[in-house]
Amino acid sequence: MESQHYFSAQPSGPDTRKPLSVVLAGERRELVTSSGIFSPDGIDKGTRILLDGVPAPEGRRLLDIGCGWGPIALTLALRAPQASVLAVDVNERCLALTAENAARLGLTNITGAKPDDVDPDLEFDTIWSNPPIRIGKQELHALLLRWIPRLAPGGHAWLVVQKNLGADSLQRWLADELPTGFTVRRAETSKSFRIIEVHRAD
Repeated sequence: MESQHYFSAQPSGPDTRKPLSVVLAGERRELVTSSGIFSPDGIDKGTRILLDGVPAPEGRRLLDIGCGWGPIALTLALRAPQASVLAVDVNERCLALTAENAARLGLTNITGAKPDDVDPDLEFDTIWSNPPIRIGKQELHALLLRWIPRLAPGGHAWLVVQKNLGADSLQRWLADELPTGFTVRRAETSKSFRIIEVHRAD
């Protein structure tokens, strides 16, 4: 699938639900997926490495940037049932699928939204994301500078990025561009991916 297809607000092609059986938060979950979204047939390698490699989410307001059918947002909600999880995506089909999958799991602590519909004053204690690298450098940088500075004091963001798609240069760029008080480090390397941690000082 061409990347612009699943980065569109309203992807072309039929929205036909199909079953999806995956392991999230240590248990097998029976969910649904569809065409016109990122990784419609399961959890992609990068997302799996992120979910397996980061510590438990902290705080009461959590964010998934680019939710797709929901693997990160659902995991955040399952692992932190007391928290409020915001799942952001430009793709309306992704938001609908995430909401449907949350309902299938009985999760009431997930809210889906398009980026422009989110209160600009909200801050987040934990951010997890497999950011959409293929939208292009300029758009990716704008996306990250829109959300990462909204970490609350003491908060952590965890990003997974493939090495051959510029993980190391992205880490350096974040370190240069984020405001004072933010630190950026490579937390882990797994297979062909890096996990980048961003921390905002208290």
